[in-house]
Amino acid sequence: MDVLLRESGPLGAVSKESASNSWPKLTQSPTAEVEHNAKSNQSYVTEFILLGFSFSPRIMPLLFSAFLMTYLLIILGNSLITILICLDSHLHTPMYFFIGVLSMLDLSYTTTTVPQMLAHMASQKKTISFASCVAQMYIFLVLGITESWLFAIMSIDRYVAICHPLRYKVIMSPWLCGVMVIFCGLWGVISALVYTVFAMRLPYCGPNKINHFFCEVPAVLKLACADTSVNDRIDFILGFSVILVPLSLILVIYVNIFIAILRIRSGQGRLKAFSTCASHITVVTMFCVPAMVMYMKPGSEASPEEDKKLALFYNVISAFFNPIIYSLRNKDVKRAFLKVTGWGRDPE
Repeated sequence: MDVLLRESGPLGAVSKESASNSWPKLTQSPTAEVEHNAKSNQSYVTEFILLGFSFSPRIMPLLFSAFLMTYLLIILGNSLITILICLDSHLHTPMYFFIGVLSMLDLSYTTTTVPQMLAHMASQKKTISFASCVAQMYIFLVLGITESWLFAIMSIDRYVAICHPLRYKVIMSPWLCGVMVIFCGLWGVISALVYTVFAMRLPYCGPNKINHFFCEVPAVLKLACADTSVNDRIDFILGFSVILVPLSLILVIYVNIFIAILRIRSGQGRLKAFSTCASHITVVTMFCVPAMVMYMKPGSEASPEEDKKLALFYNVISAFFNPIIYSLRNKDVKRAFLKVTGWGRDPE
């Protein structure tokens, strides 16, 4: 009996060991293991480097001075127009209310990008954190889209003023003007949120050098470690609602305005009506056309140097010229300026 137990012991052990070896082992395939390691080793960028303008170091001081002077003039011009509209009761009309809102948007618009651009031009450190880049992108888009729709609202104001002058103050009431501006702001907030969310949901795992002077959507998307074709389609579709729709509305309105102007018998009356529309058309062209080219073309066709020039045009140059265009030939603004400062007689 004892012999049988001794013999069965090793056999039992062998059978137990063979039974345990008979079960298949659950092992990862080489491909799955590589993918797991790649995901665990993948690092995402925490900051970006803004390359800015690719000019020679000799030109940089001159360029810095030019941009600094332009930015200071933008602050001076737009702030002055806003203050004059607030202080002078003669400028408390729908047209000047919209011009005041436009001046505040231009001031905020350039302040979002230009100070940082100047700081990077004056120093060797050109980094921006990921969170700051997202914030700059979103604020820039909110202000830009709001301004795009504000131009359409301003064209409606001009249509009512020229085609229905006797009912102008009744139709363009303060309540309606406020609702229109709120609509522009809400549309800017919602559209900018869609742009930003779809751009920043993509993985950014390097490189982290943005070939631009601020965090703009087309430039940032080039660094994404994923396919951006969906973003291109979304940008194109949203471009209709934030650029093409306002431009189409402006075009239709101005066709009706020009038809109404041609019916005016007085040559002086026609000239005055054309002059009030010319300033608005000039500002719209400087802002909307470059923005449409920037945001509605596919990312594969984008040229970094061309994008920088376009961004400068609708970000800096338009904000610089807006106060000049709206005030240089405007007797009401000149009269308000002389009244507030007390520097001379009111112009006749």
